[in-house]
Amino acid sequence: MYGTVARWTVKEGKEKELEQLSRELMTESPPGSRSVVVYRADANPREYWVTSTWDSKEAYTSNSNTPQQDQRFRQLRELMDADPEWHDGEVVFPEG
Repeated sequence: MYGTVARWTVKEGKEKELEQLSRELMTESPPGSRSVVVYRADANPREYWVTSTWDSKEAYTSNSNTPQQDQRFRQLRELMDADPEWHDGEVVFPEG
């Protein structure tokens, strides 16, 4: 398995809009996607942590390079202060 952990910082006052848009965009799972979880930090409600897991690095990379994923990212990015931080890697200890 492969995955990413991302840190998003949303523009002030756009938290609910980002949460709603995230829900809408994540209703369909791309091929190879196993899970997506979005957290909002207690210490800073404008900070979000997003984890996603994939069947393989190839599935993750393939999805990242699609026009559909680019469009989803651009919609989300409009609500953020800056580009997200991405931390990609192999999943070495999956739960369950």
